[in-house]
Amino acid sequence: MNVFENREIRNRLRAAFPKFFVNSLYEIIIYPARNSYFLLEGLETEEELKAKILEWLSREASKSISRVSQKYHLNGINAFLNTDFSPSDMVEIYTYLGNRCNHEKTLRFIRSGYDMAVLDEGGA
Repeated sequence: MNVFENREIRNRLRAAFPKFFVNSLYEIIIYPARNSYFLLEGLETEEELKAKILEWLSREASKSISRVSQKYHLNGINAFLNTDFSPSDMVEIYTYLGNRCNHEKTLRFIRSGYDMAVLDEGGA
């Protein structure tokens, strides 16, 4: 079962990212104006969804040329993950986890309760 089939998770995602929709390619378009998205394919657990959110939305939340988009993404990430990341935290998250550059570290970061010290740890 795809995690997106869970109504509670869909509702939380909608509350966090009110502009999102799913297109015919099974992509979650988070913010149409900036075309921020990720694929739904293979998302079986909430942890995998959280990882995709961090890995694929952290750039827009930290380095967007649009302040409106940056705020939308940062607020949405914080709302969905129940975190309080600052803009500078998000720069660090993007640096170490963005574009899925280190998925194992992303999973450790999530499992740690989003302990920022995990990002500075060496290794995969």
